[in-house]
Amino acid sequence: MNTRGHAANGGLHMVPFRGLRYVPERIGSLAAVTSPPYDVVVRPDGLHHLESADPHNIVRLILPQADTPAARHQQAAETLDRWVAEGILALDPEPALYVYEQRKDDILQRGIIGALALSTPDEGIVLPHEDVMPHVVADRAALMRTTSANLEPLLLTYRSDGTATGATAVMERIVLGSPLLSTTTEDGFSHRLWAVTDPDDLTRISADLARHQALIADGHHRWATYLRLRDERPVPGAWNYGLVLLIDTARYPLRVRAIHRLLNRLPVSDALTAVKDHFRVQDVEGPLPHALESLAAAAGEGNAFLLAGDGRFHLLDRPDPALLSRTVPPGRPDAWRQLDATVLHSALLEHVWRIPDTPEDITYIHDTEAAVVQAERRGGTAVLMHPVREDVVRELARQGVTMPRKSTSFGPKPATGLVLRSLHLG
Repeated sequence: MNTRGHAANGGLHMVPFRGLRYVPERIGSLAAVTSPPYDVVVRPDGLHHLESADPHNIVRLILPQADTPAARHQQAAETLDRWVAEGILALDPEPALYVYEQRKDDILQRGIIGALALSTPDEGIVLPHEDVMPHVVADRAALMRTTSANLEPLLLTYRSDGTATGATAVMERIVLGSPLLSTTTEDGFSHRLWAVTDPDDLTRISADLARHQALIADGHHRWATYLRLRDERPVPGAWNYGLVLLIDTARYPLRVRAIHRLLNRLPVSDALTAVKDHFRVQDVEGPLPHALESLAAAAGEGNAFLLAGDGRFHLLDRPDPALLSRTVPPGRPDAWRQLDATVLHSALLEHVWRIPDTPEDITYIHDTEAAVVQAERRGGTAVLMHPVREDVVRELARQGVTMPRKSTSFGPKPATGLVLRSLHLG
């Protein structure tokens, strides 16, 4: 990455904290109380499934259900306080950084969970690559403010020289010992967590991370929330740090997937009618995996999208250059102007379909099949996207250029519920 502000401001500063964790004897199983990150949970089906998995599932804190936002946030705070009072959740005895591992088939992901000092993009230490939606930041801020807790870690990445030194050396030695917890969630991923408390190990990790910058892989809204809550306080203290999972992608590369759009009020037939003069439109054969192969092939040639929701699949590609010239904002790098998400929002949503980017009109869904199912249920249109290459994401972040919101989905994502950070306990 570049060094915007790096020399003046130093690198990453991660500190240990007393993790707030489930007490195994007080719950049915650790797997049953975990959840995907709040923005990955497909609602309502996934939410109801998690709520019914265990009465203490973490989704009751990250996505509380009540009639008003204020009531939801207050309910989460009361639930959190009750679980602590009842011994469902308990603080670890001493501050620690946590080594976190995820495994499934040929996927092995390891990183460090800790409280990271907050910084703005201009400081060049933690670099965003996507824009955020103000209403989501406002909602997450109200939830964190009311609960006084970081309920789930963001996913950040950095790149070492690839050798097993510094933080990596500590991490790879720690995982040879017995973990604090071990569980396998229903998606087939195994999860293990270790505490790092030895002062020498903590010093070694700190010195190594201070030489690096990070890219926000997942959690732009929560990072913006951290900054908002820090700035509300004249003396930030604990609010000057936020809970993150930090991955060295030189050792453990992440996968990049697309985030799809569900256009709740636009039937597929209307979408196709409006777009036929601006894109080439072809019906492609299902099932869904085969249709996605057609999308991948077309995406290799330029902008392409797959529409679904009427029981069939429709491939849009070869956009009219005049449309793009007229609708895509100038003054940005070509890599940004050519992004599928840029073309979708600037050309299709704003000018062809005239759909505002509001929660009522557009739902963002990570899971491809769920996007199609929800479109068919609602009579809307699923716009299935092809993922952006990681090198494109990093290069734009180096230039300080943010992509359209919800452009990428890095993974595997950390399970929510393994370790929480309270800002007033301990």
